[in-house]
Amino acid sequence: MRIPMGTPAKILPLQNLSAARFETPAILKKLASASRKLAELKGVVEFIPNRGILINILAMQEAKDSSEIENIVTTHDELFRGDLSSGAFLGPAAKEVLRYRQALQVGFIGVVGNGLLTNRQILEIQATLEQNNAGFRKVPGTALKDGAGQTVYTPPQNPDEIEAAMSDLERFINEESLFDADPLIKMALIHHQFESIHPFYDGNGRTGRIINVLYLVQQGLLDIPVLYLSRHLVRTKADYYRLLHSVRTRDTWEEWILYMLTAVEKTSIEAIATIQAVKKALMETKRNIRASYKFYSQDLINNLFDHPYAKVEFIERDLKVSRLTATKYLEALVKGGFLQKQKIGRSNYYINPALTAILTGVSMQSPGS
Repeated sequence: MRIPMGTPAKILPLQNLSAARFETPAILKKLASASRKLAELKGVVEFIPNRGILINILAMQEAKDSSEIENIVTTHDELFRGDLSSGAFLGPAAKEVLRYRQALQVGFIGVVGNGLLTNRQILEIQATLEQNNAGFRKVPGTALKDGAGQTVYTPPQNPDEIEAAMSDLERFINEESLFDADPLIKMALIHHQFESIHPFYDGNGRTGRIINVLYLVQQGLLDIPVLYLSRHLVRTKADYYRLLHSVRTRDTWEEWILYMLTAVEKTSIEAIATIQAVKKALMETKRNIRASYKFYSQDLINNLFDHPYAKVEFIERDLKVSRLTATKYLEALVKGGFLQKQKIGRSNYYINPALTAILTGVSMQSPGS
């Protein structure tokens, strides 16, 4: 599929490609190693007692990294605090990042519910991201430009062509008989096709990255959405856009597949390390709190690891105790060195330094050190 610069693209169905072209020694070798690491990641997740914790905290990390690709930059600190306040008092960037996580959850519920990844679900994901129901593009004029403002790619402009291309893509995603290839190869093809169709006015990149992990869940390669490629794409942003464009202009699908398989492999390795670190921190905190405080409970531990920051209201709600009792619990944990207290405005936040250090990659010193 070679597209002259500035000419509206004609999107051909992916099943028109030959699956055999992706059976090169280099691709098969990289596919084997990526598949092994992904399977290892799935196995590691199965031994986490409360997998909801992983969905919550890792989805927040993915939201930040994915939005950063679109130059929507916010801090971990603002996100963590905003997570507890449902986005109240946040800047526009942080609100967009939190909406990404919400859109991911909407998509995950849909895939688990019906085992499919349909255009209706994709529309719901994008609507959650952008907080509108504009749907697929209906007005021509969308073009992708480089840093100098030059048009480098013009996606389909006709609404009927966009609808037809998305219908073809929906079939490719859900009808396995259309293309006999490994799901990881198909994921790479799907991602490129979606970004080339560019079906929405806004949110195409973030929607496409959500589709990546949801497709792996739909295919049974993951049970929950914990493989997020955005961090790798941020690190290799120039290669990402170069290879996207190279497929359109020079038909270099093989290079694109290798790039995406490498992303899966490296991201799986990082995710395994993160999950093991979270598990270790959780078990150590559980053991030490249980040995030191009579008010220990599993609900308390879950609460402390569900968010990097805790609040009195959450302990009160989840442990079904009074506000006074919840405050005493948190203050005791601060005194014991398990939490750090931070007052911002009128609210007190109780930081879990072990979890925060894992998610940010920055060790937090205890107050006064």
